[in-house]
Amino acid sequence: MKVIVVGGGPAGMKAAVHARRLGAEVMLLERNRLGGVCYNEGPVPVRTLARAARMVRDAGAWAQFGLVGAAPRVNLRAALANAGRAVDYIYELRHAADHLRTEGIEVGEGIGSVRFVDAHTLAAADGRTVTADRIILAVGGHDRRLSLPGAELGLSFRDVLHLETLPARIVVIGGASTGCQLASIFTDFGAHVTLLETAARLISQEDDDLGDALGRAFAARGIDVRSAALTQRLERTAGGIRVHLLRGQRDEQVEGDAVFFAVGWPGNLKELALDAAGIETERGYIKVDAYLRTNQPHIFAVGDVNGIRKLVQTAVQQGRLAAENAVLGQDRRYESSITPSGSFTDPEYASVGMTEAAARATRDCVVGRHDYNLLTRAVVDGRVDGFCKLIAERDSGIVVGAHVLGEYSAEIIQVAAVCMEAKMTVLQIAELQLAYPTFTQAIGQTALQLTRELDLLPVARRSMAMS
Repeated sequence: MKVIVVGGGPAGMKAAVHARRLGAEVMLLERNRLGGVCYNEGPVPVRTLARAARMVRDAGAWAQFGLVGAAPRVNLRAALANAGRAVDYIYELRHAADHLRTEGIEVGEGIGSVRFVDAHTLAAADGRTVTADRIILAVGGHDRRLSLPGAELGLSFRDVLHLETLPARIVVIGGASTGCQLASIFTDFGAHVTLLETAARLISQEDDDLGDALGRAFAARGIDVRSAALTQRLERTAGGIRVHLLRGQRDEQVEGDAVFFAVGWPGNLKELALDAAGIETERGYIKVDAYLRTNQPHIFAVGDVNGIRKLVQTAVQQGRLAAENAVLGQDRRYESSITPSGSFTDPEYASVGMTEAAARATRDCVVGRHDYNLLTRAVVDGRVDGFCKLIAERDSGIVVGAHVLGEYSAEIIQVAAVCMEAKMTVLQIAELQLAYPTFTQAIGQTALQLTRELDLLPVARRSMAMS
């Protein structure tokens, strides 16, 4: 069986390797450099800049710890160069193309766009035409601009890596994960940031408490957060770029030296010529079933291009599952309920499972929360703004959702995800011997609170207490 994988990001590389190890003849086609947006333009360089921003922030607390000296200033070119070095280092470290070829995979890297000729045949911009029994599409997504007057004046996160100087005033349109990360980084670097979000709160797809707390934290840092803000147009002025927006019935304006869009991530469909293969799409993504198959049963779509969840960890898991279904003819369903995610804003936030609103709408549940100002490690580190929140079913005591805001949130949430995957009760989580003093103890402390609320004292202990 021959399998063609289109797209060399995390999803595509995982699909190609797994399909090959299952015995298929595999070819992987990538239009640019292997690694996709994840390694070359998105999480890797952006997280590197977030690290620099965090170091600037920490310098502001030197006096609290008895340290003296001048705080560092940001050299934007040097910071961007370091982000580029991180990208190149990871690319060279992984030796992605060599690794794939060692696995026995035929690799076409930097071949330009790929399009369907028919349902089994693909043509690449470099002139090659290939056919396959199974095809796995892992072509990712791209940044989006709003369709409004003056949109061409706006930039995207990709443009950050090409800035020559730091704009003094920045407007970020979009208050989801990417927009909040940009706003946070630019603020720590010294810019004045206005953040516009159409919903009533930031990160509206997350738990309400996270969005409310992040909005307050951003405002406390000097970010001008404007929720329920509908952007109407951009215009060039003598002093910069003016953004016209509508909030309720009120017209408002904000001016910046640069405006960044962070308003969505549709799939890369345009150049695929999906009609030639008869592949159906929906709202800017390739439509798939529970097995990641398109309406053409021999063609699969994984990662950002199917729009299910635009996360690296999701893409990797989908790539593996699609390879199994394609090569072995299995019907393994993709399940996404326990998928932890985090965002490297300041403060960080992270989530896994159901929000409180979703949980209360479908089941009888209880909610526990442990604030960072009661956490020893947070006090020691001087980072007491934050909380851990667990949502558990009342009858079973099993955790169905976890949400964390504050230092090391993206690390803490991993522990919650493992506990949820193991279907541990809050009593079992409360009895974990977590290292002291750590931020991860917030998970145990929150679970302990819920054991009291649910009266989950073990029967044997209860009997001894009554004797």
